[in-house]
Amino acid sequence: MKQTIGALIILCLASGAVRAQQPGIPFFRPNDKTGINVFETTKFDTTAYSGMRFRIGGSFAQSYQGLADQNTAAYVKTSKTDSTNATLLDPLTGGFNLAMANMTLDALLEDGIRANVTVYLSSKHHNESWVKNGYLQLDKMTFFHSDFINDVMKSVTLKVGDLEVDYGDQHFRRADGGNEMYNPFVENYIMDEFATEIGAEVYYHPFNNGLVAMIGVTDGMLNPTVVASSKIDSATKNPNQYNPAFHAKLGYDKQLSDDLRVRLTGSVYSESSTSSSTLFGGDRTGSNYFLVMENTAASTTGNAFSGRFNPGFSEQVTTFMINPFVKYAGLEVFGTYESAKGRTVSETVSRKASQIAGDVIYRFGATENFWVGARYNTVKSTLPVSNVDVTINRIVGSVGWFLTPSVMMKAEYVTQEYKDFPTTDIRNGGKFSGLVVQAVLGF
Repeated sequence: MKQTIGALIILCLASGAVRAQQPGIPFFRPNDKTGINVFETTKFDTTAYSGMRFRIGGSFAQSYQGLADQNTAAYVKTSKTDSTNATLLDPLTGGFNLAMANMTLDALLEDGIRANVTVYLSSKHHNESWVKNGYLQLDKMTFFHSDFINDVMKSVTLKVGDLEVDYGDQHFRRADGGNEMYNPFVENYIMDEFATEIGAEVYYHPFNNGLVAMIGVTDGMLNPTVVASSKIDSATKNPNQYNPAFHAKLGYDKQLSDDLRVRLTGSVYSESSTSSSTLFGGDRTGSNYFLVMENTAASTTGNAFSGRFNPGFSEQVTTFMINPFVKYAGLEVFGTYESAKGRTVSETVSRKASQIAGDVIYRFGATENFWVGARYNTVKSTLPVSNVDVTINRIVGSVGWFLTPSVMMKAEYVTQEYKDFPTTDIRNGGKFSGLVVQAVLGF
């Protein structure tokens, strides 16, 4: 215990030294506490330009998991040659999960022009280091030497590259590998909306008037390809096509007084045909619940998304989301209503999925360094092949503490239930519950 406390003190001192040495970059979301409740970067030019700047950031998360699961699924033979029960749950015990870590590289190339590259150093799904995304963000275009363009850019932001798709507001509050700072809970939603795709987004957000508008287009793929598809679309009877995906957002976000902030947005994402849409399965780091509701053959990397649900809209998807957010003093309320439909390339008709979630967070202390929170999350969806309608419910309670702006501790108690799954599905009668404690560093 003394060694743990000593290590934590050293960590706090080191994070403070790193923060003091970081250069200021405008139109930027910080990786520490000050990045909480930041959605799209604003048009506030917080730092005067004085030449090129380069910033290295990092995020680290270590969890202790104490979860237990159960189910009532019928015996299913793993294969013709293996009589092992494929629906028998892997026995769980309390212990530390794999630590996850990210590195962010941000460069201010010119006045109002920023480049970002994020690298996953270690994650549940991929233990090796690899790049998440890289994009260019333009908030000024002074290189045109045009007063007209300069005036336009006072309200416009352009992002281009391999970027995190701005569908909905929940992805601004989710955990992303080692980056757990923005999430008051340990894990994300049951149906996790996250994708990185090659494309561009144009934002119109006039300075300080509250309007948020965005339109974007991407290639609709996590892993782009130039190889023509050999698959036949079952609905069209034609060779599968790689069409662009479109997304948009419209909303209002305003600090109405010192204590009151109100935000309401609506978002849409649409993909008519692609090699493999990953909007609901694009997280390459994995969930923060390890090996729950998995069978005895499961592995950490091979079963990286335990506790989540992917509706399987890999060929075609159209979905919209509404997100209200209100913060009054230390009280935060964030909600999600989502309705989606889509199909796989082998299906001829679309299936539906919907999600509702609500977070209530109360932050307290002189600088809101402490919080307590609760979340309710439910998903209803039609399964592929069987066309069975199922429901998943989750209730979470959370407490947390920012030791410094860069060091956070949080704990949550979660219970999740699976309803109406087929008897031969490992999730039949499924339930898991327990405590997860997490230490987080972000700078």
